[in-house]
Amino acid sequence: MLRPWASRAPWNLPETCNVRASPSSISASFLSDRIPMEARASEEGEEAASSPAPSSSSAEVNQWIEAQNLLRRRLIERDDFPWKLPGGGAAESGDASGGEVLKYVGGVDMSFAKDDGSLACATLVVLDLSTLQVVYEDFDVVRLEVPYVPGFLAFREAPVLLELLEKVKRSAKDICPQLIMVDGNGLLHPRGFGLACHLGVLADLPTIGIGKNLHHVDGLTLSGVKQLLEAKDNFSKDLLTLTGSSGRTWGVAMRSTWNTSKPIFVSIGHRISLQTAVKVVGMTCKYRVPEPV
Repeated sequence: MLRPWASRAPWNLPETCNVRASPSSISASFLSDRIPMEARASEEGEEAASSPAPSSSSAEVNQWIEAQNLLRRRLIERDDFPWKLPGGGAAESGDASGGEVLKYVGGVDMSFAKDDGSLACATLVVLDLSTLQVVYEDFDVVRLEVPYVPGFLAFREAPVLLELLEKVKRSAKDICPQLIMVDGNGLLHPRGFGLACHLGVLADLPTIGIGKNLHHVDGLTLSGVKQLLEAKDNFSKDLLTLTGSSGRTWGVAMRSTWNTSKPIFVSIGHRISLQTAVKVVGMTCKYRVPEPV
């Protein structure tokens, strides 16, 4: 993922950036457009690099739980898209019987200032899957007032990312992403509904969660997964299915390149199967982390 501000002095805001005082009102408007009236409240366990903003009340967290549960009902954990994979690769159960091929893959990420956990840079890039070249990029620097609450990161970050997706739809229709990779978890999340799920449902786009760290979910731990990857029977494997104590498959630990010792953690976001998600991620990895994120 490109960092458009990386070469500047520490957090001098570019003149062209749109800096807002608070995206919390944006969160409310996005949710009001996409979920029923009774849950117009502003999720993810991915650890934010930010420090918590002002604490959230229990009433607000209860509203988030209600909204999250409503969004979860709309989650699709299978291939549900009109395209097919390039090179004749078949999706698991998609409707891609026609000729449309996956061409534009987007990636979204949120980075935070080291000395100010409320100052964030949201980034969207779109790559041509056949070349892995960037064909579109945009970013927005914002000051977040929605607090960070473990398990509910999406209520803090999704509104800003959704704005970037809406902007590319308006300004660059011909290269709109057909699929989004999210720097954050999908199903592989303490509440089973991470940022990739939340964003996918609200944007109505296929999404894949790309985690760089593993949170404790259903008996799965980072140390336990590392031990399994280093075991003799698994040492040469690129993928390790992450099955929790309940028997549910939450995602995969993936050695994305031959020379990496650290896996990434891939999980379903929305409208895609785990099998297809792994295939797409494999197509976009030059190094450990997929190019879009």
